[in-house]
Amino acid sequence: MRYDHITELIGNTPLLRLDPAVHGLRDVELYAKLEFYNPFGSVKDRVAWGMIRDELDGLAARGQSLIEASSGNTAKALRVLGAMHGIGLRAVTNRIKVTEVRELLQLLGTDIEELPGLSECPDPTAPNDVYSVIESTMARAPGAWHHPSQYTSEKNIEAHYEGTGREIHEDLARDGITRIDYLIGGLGTTGSTRGAATFLRKHNPELRTVAVVSERGDFIPGIRSETEMWDVGLFQPDFYDRILPIDAGRAVDATLELATGHGVLAGPTSGAAYAAAREFLSELDRPAVAVFIVCDRIEPYLSYIRKRRPELFGKAARAQPPSPRELAATPALTPDELEELDRTARPTIVDTRGAMAYRIAHVPGASNIRDDQLEDMFAQGIPFSRSRPLVFVCPVGEVSLRFAALARRAGYDASSLAGGIGAWRDSGKPMETAPRPH
Repeated sequence: MRYDHITELIGNTPLLRLDPAVHGLRDVELYAKLEFYNPFGSVKDRVAWGMIRDELDGLAARGQSLIEASSGNTAKALRVLGAMHGIGLRAVTNRIKVTEVRELLQLLGTDIEELPGLSECPDPTAPNDVYSVIESTMARAPGAWHHPSQYTSEKNIEAHYEGTGREIHEDLARDGITRIDYLIGGLGTTGSTRGAATFLRKHNPELRTVAVVSERGDFIPGIRSETEMWDVGLFQPDFYDRILPIDAGRAVDATLELATGHGVLAGPTSGAAYAAAREFLSELDRPAVAVFIVCDRIEPYLSYIRKRRPELFGKAARAQPPSPRELAATPALTPDELEELDRTARPTIVDTRGAMAYRIAHVPGASNIRDDQLEDMFAQGIPFSRSRPLVFVCPVGEVSLRFAALARRAGYDASSLAGGIGAWRDSGKPMETAPRPH
C-alpha cells in the first residue's frame, strides 16, 4: 500500500490473536495489540503525533524547540517528528537506564539533559525534578520552548481513545466480537490504558482494566512502580479495576515466551503485560475476551536483558535477588548510627546514585558506584575489602538495602542507610560536594 508521508503510518496497528495452546488460558481469547508496527517503533508514536501535530507549523515559524520529560520512546518520536520540520528537542530525564535508548537519541541529535533525582517521574516537590527544571528553562527563555507534557496532556489520552481503543473495537467487531471483557497494559503516563479503555467501555460498560506496574524498587523500562505513579498527573487509581505488580525477572521470562511461543518480538514492558495477563486471567471461571498492549520491540532492550539474564548470552548467571527474609535481616542504619559507625570503624560507604547526584551532595567519605555498574560488578564477585564494614546508600534506602543483602549473603558485614540520602539530608548531617570532572 502506498503512502505519501510517514505520519500516515501512525496507528491502525495489527491485533494478533494468541494461540490458546501456547498461552494456556482456558476459555480466554487473548489478543495482542502490536504497537511496535508504528513507524518509529512504539506506542508513543501516537502520543507524540497527537500532542504536536497541530503545533508543528507554528513552532517552526516561531523558531521554537520542543522540551519534554522523557527518557525513551516519546523522546524518540518527538525528535523524529520535530526534525522533519527543523524543530529541535531537549529531553529532560533523571537517568536513561538503557544503553541502546541513549545511543539512539544521541544518534538522532537529541539534546539530553540528565538530572539527579529519586525517580524518572515528575515530582514537583523535588528541587531537581524534571518538571521544575523544564519550567525554569522555559522561564529563562520565554517563547523559545514548547512543552507537550505527556504526563499531564489530555491529548495523550485522546490519541488512544480515537486510535488504539477504536481500532481494537473495530477489528474485533469485524469478527462478530462486540464485547471485550479485559484490557491489560503497563502504566507509564497511563495514556494508553485510560484512552483505550474509555472507548471500549462505550461498548461494554463492564469492561475491566488491569494496570501493570513494576515491583517497588525494581526497574522495567517503560513502566513504573505503584508508588512512582502518584507523581504522574494523568494517573487516576480509581480508573483501574486491578493494579498488578510484576518483577523484572518475570517480565524478562514473559518477553522470551512471547518471542518463542507467539513470534512476537516485544520489549520487557510488553513481557510484563503478558505475564500479568496470564496471571490475572488464569483466575477466571468464565469465558472472556482480553486484549493487552504490546508497546515496542525487543531489540532496544538487549543490554537490559543481558544484565538480568547474562546466562542467555553465555555469561555467568547473576545472583538470585535477595528474599524477603534476607531483606528483613539486613541492618538499616539511621543517620546517627552511620555517623557513629564512621567514627569508630571507618566503613566503606558506597553511594549508588548517578554521578551528577553524587557530585551535588553525598555522605562524607562515600565513593560513587552507580547501581547498574554495581550489578555488573556483583556478577563477577563483590569487589570490596572484608576488613571494614560496608554501607550502601541510595536515594530512599530501597536499592541500597538490596545490595547490602546480597553482600551479606557473600559474608560481608554490610548494611544500608535507612531512608537513603534523603534521610541523611533531612537529619541535618554534613554533606560533601565532589568537583565536576574535567
